Amino acid sequence: MQLAGKRVLLIIGGGIAAYKCLDLIRRLRERGAAVRCIMTSAAQAFITPLAVGALTAEHVFTDLFDRQDEQDVGHIRLAREADLVVVAPATADLMAKAAQGLAGDLASAVLLATDRPVLMAPAMNPRMWAHPATRRNRETLAGDGVRFVGPNSGEMAETGEAGEGRMAEPLEIVAAVEEALAAPAGPLAGRRIVVTSGPTHEAIDPVRYIANRSSGRQGHAIAAALARLGADVHLVSGPVAISDPPGVTTLHVESARQMHAAVEALLPADAGVFVAAVADWRPQAERAEKIKKQKDKAAPTLALTENPDILAAVGHHEKRPRLVVGFAAETADVVEHARAKLARKGADIIVANDVSHDSGVGPSGVMGGARNRVHLVSADGVEAWPEMSKEEVAARLAALIARRLA
Repeated sequence: MQLAGKRVLLIIGGGIAAYKCLDLIRRLRERGAAVRCIMTSAAQAFITPLAVGALTAEHVFTDLFDRQDEQDVGHIRLAREADLVVVAPATADLMAKAAQGLAGDLASAVLLATDRPVLMAPAMNPRMWAHPATRRNRETLAGDGVRFVGPNSGEMAETGEAGEGRMAEPLEIVAAVEEALAAPAGPLAGRRIVVTSGPTHEAIDPVRYIANRSSGRQGHAIAAALARLGADVHLVSGPVAISDPPGVTTLHVESARQMHAAVEALLPADAGVFVAAVADWRPQAERAEKIKKQKDKAAPTLALTENPDILAAVGHHEKRPRLVVGFAAETADVVEHARAKLARKGADIIVANDVSHDSGVGPSGVMGGARNRVHLVSADGVEAWPEMSKEEVAARLAALIARRLA
């Protein structure tokens, strides 16, 4: 059993997704894990300690000031007698308390007292998840070493509400638990790798921007694959509608200049994998107010200026990673453009793909789709890979990077 002998402390937060924790407990136990649970007062409004205790075969802890539980400083004992602390659902309130170091109830006190790894599965209304305060708290927690799984996108419990905020499914959380508890040894253990992913948004005015169709799926999959091989992965992501990969430290940015600054701040690194579809140009000046359409007047002229070339900047940087991998999204002469890019950008490998509408890859093409077909261009020549899922491309590329860094 994958989790035999492992001890998981599950903190159940107050949200409708708490009902999924009953299945999560069962899934963890059938893999051999011992599960203890803390329930917040809000969680008890959705599921009962009786049901949780029946599934864990353990006492359920609910109160920081419980006379019996705290006679031997129970919250400290709980914080230390676990191999992993899982928070599911991690509500906006719980995340805020943990980020600020508050300890007014049992759950937050344990999170402050623990020296064990923490995995959070956020769940909340999409607007709460998108709120700047929640984003700041998430970045703070990630910087403190907290891992995340989800949230996913979809219909919410509230009628007519949909978006990113659904708690990850129990089996997704179990996979993240297994990953968090896996032995750290791997071919990339001890290696620090920077990955970029997604598009960039270049503001025209407060409501409009220049962007592209990149979904971030390939870059996020590569970051996750590298983490599975033991790397310390730092992902710089442009605006995407997908979840952050588990086991990866993710920084969210909007523009090319923000992405460039974030990458520079993460150097030195052992390798850099630059998958993001960075906008080549941005408006020369961002308008302070929305540009209004005026009757009988021509469309306004949009003057553009060049964005920083992140791949070239890193490829020729004084702190250049030992291995630099770039991506080339082309619509014609894919290999020829990649060869030219290889030398010009100072990269070791260019992963080139055809993103044209008639590329024949998958039902919807590469950009925004689930499949890819790439050519690896390096000083050693060109290696063509067959069409496969983006996750398979990621796994093969991660294995190649591990061999190159060995």
